[in-house]
Order: sequence, then C-alpha cells, then structure tokens
Amino acid sequence: MNSIEHITLLSTGGTFNKYYDPVAGELKVDPQAQAVKQITDAWYCHLKLVPIIGKDSLEMEEKDREQIARSIEEERNRKILVVHGTDTMDRSAAYLAERFNDRQIVLTGAMIPYSIDPVEATANLGSALGWMLGNDTPGVYIAMHGLILPYDRIVKDRQRGVFVRR
Repeated sequence: MNSIEHITLLSTGGTFNKYYDPVAGELKVDPQAQAVKQITDAWYCHLKLVPIIGKDSLEMEEKDREQIARSIEEERNRKILVVHGTDTMDRSAAYLAERFNDRQIVLTGAMIPYSIDPVEATANLGSALGWMLGNDTPGVYIAMHGLILPYDRIVKDRQRGVFVRR
C-alpha cells in the first residue's frame, strides 16, 4: 500500500502556489497549482493532483474546509496530501481530524512562494510525501520545516516564521 499511486494530492492554494502578477503588481494564488505540478513532474511522480480551491488560507471559510472534506470522502485513496496555506492550516487540520480517523491526511505548505524561491516548498512537499510512503499510521498530520507531527503537536511560530513542536 506504500506506493505513490496510493496517494492523492489536493491543492487548496496558499502561499506555496503564489506567483507575481506584474499587471496587478501583487502576488496571486494560482488555482491550477502549477507549482505543485512542476515539482511532481520534475520528480517523475505520477500523483493524482486535484486542485480544489485556490485561495490564500486567510480567506478560507468553513465552506472551504467542507469542500476539502468532501474531496477526501470522494477519494478511493486512503492517503491524502493537502497543500494548504500556513496561516490556517491548523484549523483545517483540526476540522479534518473531527471527520476522519480511518485515513492518513498530511497538510503541508510554504511560507515563501515556490515561484520566488522553490527550496522550502519543495522540501516540505518532499518530506511529507516521503513520510507518507514509509508510514501507514492513520491520522491528521502537519509536515513543515522538517517536522511531521500530529496536527495538535505542531504550531506556527509567528515570531520566527517557522513551524515548531507544540
């Protein structure tokens, strides 16, 4: 059960997928998740990528979390990797933990857009994916900055700009 084909990657947007729009003069979220696609294509990964929302996580509402949950319910795969914005990743993780106990759900993201500096986004996605390939434990986890922990044991340290153990 530990093959790449058994993992579905849902992308909700977030900083991970932001790009600079020179006409608007601002960073925008790419709803098609091209950043995620570029990484997985470079790895020759054949993950099922499903872009579902395309928002900054500060704009996420309960209806968006419900959409994530519905997308998970519709998936045959028991392992779901979610690219999500970091500001409300913890809220979405808690919401999903209330709904699912029979699947492995890992949320990851980036503090710096892939389009500006690909290192962090690539590292976070890669560590999340690698952990999922080597672990079958169900639950909801957050994978950020070298840590992959149950969602309630990791927190964004807003002073330092990194995720740390809770």
